[in-house]
Amino acid sequence: MESTLFQASIYLAAAVIAVPIAARLGLGSVLGYLLAGIVIGPVLHLVSHTDDLRHYAEFGVVMMLFIIGLELEPRALWDMRHRLIGLGGLQILLTLGAVTGLTMAFGLDWRPAVAAGMIFALSSTAIVLQTLSEKGLMQTNGGRGAFSVLLTQDIAVIPMLVLLPLLSGPFMAASSNADHSDAGHGGHGMSLVEGLPGWGVALVTLGAIALIILAGVYGARPLFRYINAARLPEMFTAVALLIVVGIAFLMGLVGLSPALGTFLAGVVLANSEFRHQLEADIEPFKGLLLGLFFITVGAGIDFADFLREPLLLLGATAALILVKGAILHVLGGLFHLKGRDRMLFTLSLAQAGEFGFVLISFALQQNVLTEELGQRMLMVVALSMLITPALFILYDTLSAKLVEKAEPRADDRIDSQGPIIIAGIGRFGQIVNRLVQNSGFQTVVIDHDMQTIELMRNFGMKGFFGDPTRPELLHAAGIGKAKVLVAALDDPKATTKLVRFAKRIRPDLFVIARARDRTHVYELYQAGADKMVREMFDSSLRAGRYVLEEAGLTEYEAAAAEQTFYRHDRETMRELAELWDPGTHPAENPAYIKRSQELEKDLETALFAALEAQRRESA
Repeated sequence: MESTLFQASIYLAAAVIAVPIAARLGLGSVLGYLLAGIVIGPVLHLVSHTDDLRHYAEFGVVMMLFIIGLELEPRALWDMRHRLIGLGGLQILLTLGAVTGLTMAFGLDWRPAVAAGMIFALSSTAIVLQTLSEKGLMQTNGGRGAFSVLLTQDIAVIPMLVLLPLLSGPFMAASSNADHSDAGHGGHGMSLVEGLPGWGVALVTLGAIALIILAGVYGARPLFRYINAARLPEMFTAVALLIVVGIAFLMGLVGLSPALGTFLAGVVLANSEFRHQLEADIEPFKGLLLGLFFITVGAGIDFADFLREPLLLLGATAALILVKGAILHVLGGLFHLKGRDRMLFTLSLAQAGEFGFVLISFALQQNVLTEELGQRMLMVVALSMLITPALFILYDTLSAKLVEKAEPRADDRIDSQGPIIIAGIGRFGQIVNRLVQNSGFQTVVIDHDMQTIELMRNFGMKGFFGDPTRPELLHAAGIGKAKVLVAALDDPKATTKLVRFAKRIRPDLFVIARARDRTHVYELYQAGADKMVREMFDSSLRAGRYVLEEAGLTEYEAAAAEQTFYRHDRETMRELAELWDPGTHPAENPAYIKRSQELEKDLETALFAALEAQRRESA
């Protein structure tokens, strides 16, 4: 007991110390976990039996795929079918063929060579998806392409487990049936498909998948409503864990990947109203177990084996990354990934993955691989996973240089003028533009984001690419004759610069400016803007009105309070702008603070008077 608690303390302490340091240095949590494992394992020898612990830690991968499934509706999965079959399928087949050919060229028999091709065709779902999520790259084209390939690889593990025993040859048939499910699925010790003919295995497999789908469609809602009636939050957590563990166990019984089963369950439950509750309940366990999995990978690296033949192992690891990277780079181009997306797709998937440990263990039991070859392959898988965070760092470096060296696109030639110029067509400016244009007025739209301009054009709206703060573009847009300028840029400094220039050349021009916050309002006021609209002001006022209605005020009383607050804020903003000093923080400006406090009391009085007047009128 004391030994178990000591081991648990070591793992947790290593994570708590190493991961925040790695995150602060910009290395990411995955590299922090891996380095922590190396320190407590092969360096200090504080932990042992990492292989046994890894079986439990692999539930982090299972839970991660369950959460990913929750975020994917079945229709979205169907929409991905071309990438799953095309991009993912080609990656597996081409990598399998390349690795098989290369290993045979170095004298390996075709059977272990094919096994090596299967093992090294897979990438690390755990490391890649965790890192993509941390860096906010999951929704990029490159991130979605990587996810499609990883999902295809996870599905491909199933036929690989079926095919590996066939590579042992007829003279080893007696040993080829030993411990199939133990090696493939974490050692649950029993299998419903053992001894069944091929058609029996297929029926049991289809039955298990159908059971998951039917249970998700027809059983999930009644179950969660029953649990919700108990009003015990911990019961939701218990049910979430039961779903994951139970499905993983069921998949193991029929010889399927637990990760694939829980992913399927997540997709089925994606349309459930309890989806977000499930995500919240599973997330802490997923993060902790994934971290534990990465630590066990680091702790399981045998540096004694590595030091016996470091050049061979490093060369094999480098060759694997280069071969997979080359194949991925070509496929990225074929599937229209460009620039940073293609680079991300290539570098993120160039390693071997955690399922490689499973396949190597199974291949050793089936006598497809010799013990010496299996140990070398385990080391190559571990080294490639250890190098993966460095590949993401390389992507960050190259991506930044790619942006810096990118040729700037020439500004559009503005060939039309109008009475209203809208500078900036993001989430703020596009609403202004739609309202004005659909009311029958002509606008000239300028924005420096080419993707936004192209999106506008796809919807049949005209816009010009260029920097709205450039004087020549403003003159071409007709600022000399325009009636209104809407400064709606995302960058507050650029908005202030635009307002200042426009009012300098056209003092009579009416300028409406988008303000980030109260301080930005003061800057725009001093720059000469006629109307300043804070991004969140109107929506916040509307939310406050809803709060007042729910708190007990009538709809008319809440509306009166909202209007009073609005008028008071507009009247006092200009007064405070006169007291605001751009070189001094408001907290260090006594005159500003004193007047703010006085105006806040005036607001309380005004609101009280407005509500009393409304109540008398209603009475």
